Amino acid sequence: MFIETPKSQVSKSTEDTFNFLNELSNFRQLMPENIDKFEVLNENRFLFALKGMPEIVLEKKEQTPHSQIILGAASEKLPFTLTANILEIDSDTSEVVLSFTGEFNAMMAMMIKKPITNFINTLSTNLGKV
Repeated sequence: MFIETPKSQVSKSTEDTFNFLNELSNFRQLMPENIDKFEVLNENRFLFALKGMPEIVLEKKEQTPHSQIILGAASEKLPFTLTANILEIDSDTSEVVLSFTGEFNAMMAMMIKKPITNFINTLSTNLGKV
């Protein structure tokens, strides 16, 4: 399953946007209002839970300075990645596209597609406000 957000314009340079996303505690600001739990576990992992949903632990998998950060599920039960691609518009503005990639059976994909789409769209929208 692949889901991609529309481009979100951020009033920060690519370096500042990258640094913002690389600091995992900043994801708290991007979370939806129905966040139930958020906790940074270490510099490479954080845990979050939305109301009525199980806890998810994300960890940094890969990064390319100032252009891409890839977070992935720490659990093998639900294998997925959340990628932030950062593009330069000008020296003070960047654009971010979030994409979600996961391998799920058809039934699971059908159940989670809408909530995941809403979730990453919220992250993208809130990123445009920072």
